[in-house]
Amino acid sequence: MTVAYQHWAAEVRRLAQAVMSLAPIAARLGVPNPAEEEWHELLVRKLLPEAQAEPLLIVAVVGGTNIGKSLLFNHLAGENASGVSRLAAGTKHPVCLAPAVWADQAKLAPRFEGFQLRVWEAAEDPLQENTEHLLFWRAGEHVPSRLLLLDTPDIDSDAQVNWQRADHVRQAADVLIAVLTQQKYNDAAVKQFFRKAAAAGKPVIVVFNQCDLAADADYLPLWLNTFASETGAHPELVYAVPYDRQGAEQLSLDFHRLTNTGHPLPDAATSLREELAALRFDAIKIRTFRGALESVLDADRGAPAYLARIRRASDRFVEAAAGLAHEEVARFDWPNLPPQLLVEEIGQWWEPRRPRWVQGIHGFYRGVAGVVTAPIKAGWRVMMGPGDDPLAAFRTRERDAIVRAVERFLDDLERLGAVGNEILKPRIDRLLGGHARATLLTRVQEAYDALPAMGQDYREFVASELDQWAEQNPSAVTVMRSLDGASAVGRPAITVALVLSGVAWTGADHALVQAAGGAIAELVKDTLITTTVTGGGEAIVAVAGENAKQAAARLFARLQSGYARLRASWLASLLERELLGDLLSELRLGAGMTQTPEYREVQDAIQELGGLSQTDA
Repeated sequence: MTVAYQHWAAEVRRLAQAVMSLAPIAARLGVPNPAEEEWHELLVRKLLPEAQAEPLLIVAVVGGTNIGKSLLFNHLAGENASGVSRLAAGTKHPVCLAPAVWADQAKLAPRFEGFQLRVWEAAEDPLQENTEHLLFWRAGEHVPSRLLLLDTPDIDSDAQVNWQRADHVRQAADVLIAVLTQQKYNDAAVKQFFRKAAAAGKPVIVVFNQCDLAADADYLPLWLNTFASETGAHPELVYAVPYDRQGAEQLSLDFHRLTNTGHPLPDAATSLREELAALRFDAIKIRTFRGALESVLDADRGAPAYLARIRRASDRFVEAAAGLAHEEVARFDWPNLPPQLLVEEIGQWWEPRRPRWVQGIHGFYRGVAGVVTAPIKAGWRVMMGPGDDPLAAFRTRERDAIVRAVERFLDDLERLGAVGNEILKPRIDRLLGGHARATLLTRVQEAYDALPAMGQDYREFVASELDQWAEQNPSAVTVMRSLDGASAVGRPAITVALVLSGVAWTGADHALVQAAGGAIAELVKDTLITTTVTGGGEAIVAVAGENAKQAAARLFARLQSGYARLRASWLASLLERELLGDLLSELRLGAGMTQTPEYREVQDAIQELGGLSQTDA
């Protein structure tokens, strides 16, 4: 086997496997499985079986009724297959003679996709009426080692089942021996068969049978020209066989070589069987591959056309997905977190960055301040009434914003369903049927009630942003540590003064009470956050000439937008889970079909085989 043939065979196997993997995925886009298309049948029934085995030529003797096909078959077989010879006109099913090494049904079956193989046991076997496509086989004692010989039903039969069998024979065969006579060279059914064979690039050998070599010498070129021009076939070899009953019975007919224009060659009597045995097997197999591949690779009817259908279907899914994604779930102003929550998170981040002695002092005095301020705060509530809970107020605003977002999303989804394409519209109609809207809103509110105000994902985000801020603003961190240490030293005096003065009872110095009771964490957090509000902290200089106020403002904005982004992601995931379900995954699959490994593998195999089909055998 040549390297060229091995390359062809490997690429055919690759394409067949790739199409097999792609077809069920493409079917989910509404692209039908190509199994019934002619190019796919050629790929699976002809090319793949050949690509999986050693090169072996299948030579089929083909022609119309009562023209001596079986006599020629016997000559090629080197034996008198009497049953076929006597009853040729009644043959309903193909008959295969195989060399001994190939006389095994397991080896033969892959070569003849579309047929059910049966062992040929009696002359009557291929004559039986049967709607199944049968092929009878047996070992031939004199068949050349790399040939499979086929005798076939008449291709000009009125029976439609014979046409189907003829198509299967044409697809399976590597070389077609066209048996023609003066009466059959211009037969419409015969020409139609060989027209398809020529379109598939099948090598054709023409044998004019039952000739009067002298009387027909001037007519043979005309007959051959008519056959070739009407079918598009360009015969590899041309022979003329005289009418000779005795030679037919003794398997000693003379095969006279003609030129490709049908003119006699001097001293050209030869053995067709020997010339077939001497054919360049690999070259013919590659040529057979090329002919079949022209159909498989046809841009309008082959595998590229199948990929084009997938691509068009995928484009519709892209449009549908884009229409859905355009109505973004979180396209609204998310309410800002209360500053107290951010302050608390910043304090948690700062605590482990304090020296131990500072942690100890502040920890102790937080406890003292808590005891001192507890009655003060209680008195304040008695005098002023219960204050608003900023977290509860924020949760109310956030819940209302989420409900508005979901309602708007549903409205947009309904509009998309009304004007959407054939991919999106029926799917949205199913989603929004019945009580879907009310059910979804209830589920969203229940899910929100179970959602913590400050999730772990946001805490990790805050810590990451603060770490980055600290790395970019080392001067500010140094100043913060200095202030932290200084406030720790002054902490006893503040606390004692607070206890003795009792001014907080009046409420006139509420800010002082908060500062004393909150410990240095609040001071550090105020240093970081209030610079964005009061303009303080100008001494803290950030890198690249940007002052601490601007750096902190940027940080504060990022923390707020990060919270909104995580909440929006939560809502989008909730809607996908509770409403959209498989719709989004289905649209994404369809939209990304042309980027899947299965699609690309088919595409690459087509491209490689296209290049090979342009090279010379």
